[in-house]
Amino acid sequence: MGLDPDVLDGAPVPVRVTTPAPAPSAGSLAALLVLADGRFPAGGHAHSGGAEAAVKAGRIHDARSLEEFCRGRLHTTGLTAAALAAAAAAGVDPLALDDAADARTPAPALRAAARRLGRQLLRAARATWPSPELDALAAARPRGAHQPVVLGLAARAAGLGPPDAALAAGHETVSGSTTAAVRLLGLDPFDATAVLARLAPELDHVAARAAEAARRALGEGPDALPAASAPLLDLMAEQHAAWPVRLFAS
Repeated sequence: MGLDPDVLDGAPVPVRVTTPAPAPSAGSLAALLVLADGRFPAGGHAHSGGAEAAVKAGRIHDARSLEEFCRGRLHTTGLTAAALAAAAAAGVDPLALDDAADARTPAPALRAAARRLGRQLLRAARATWPSPELDALAAARPRGAHQPVVLGLAARAAGLGPPDAALAAGHETVSGSTTAAVRLLGLDPFDATAVLARLAPELDHVAARAAEAARRALGEGPDALPAASAPLLDLMAEQHAAWPVRLFAS
């Protein structure tokens, strides 16, 4: 069985979503594709988003259980990450957002992974879209800021808006796990891609919620952002970090 989003977030997750997708900023579609491309050198290929531990525990064993797992991630940690990214793209103080990300990431293993990914993404983003804001974040957080915050600031440097940053963050939340499942289970890549396609309406919905939360955060600060949790992911991350041999870093 995959992760149950009702258990993780404490609230029912809509399966049929009618919320329209947030429109990308004018003239920014190409930049959004670059940022969301799995081949962008940001280090995400080395991380499974909890999928490796879930496979070992038997929670992911086929395309259906992979979809359940990804749905749980999307509506919990994915929503939180998308909101942090959208807020950074909107212009909320990235250092305050980094502190907020720390508070929303109780597992030390996940905090460390988020900062490693953030450091690598910051290097790639500064080379791709040079920006004083990215330089300032690198100077303030030499050991790395949380990846969603860096993603949002990179989106801002690329001329993207909060809805774009939210979509990129949400997509990364589920695409990393599906790619990892192909390697871990020998899953048919066609089936894994179909999982992403079926989750697309829910991803649009999560991105719209995240962008709205970012709009509120401009006036109210990071406390206006969601703090959806996934305790089982936290527990599995700590167990995974202690494995002597593993295929993925997290």
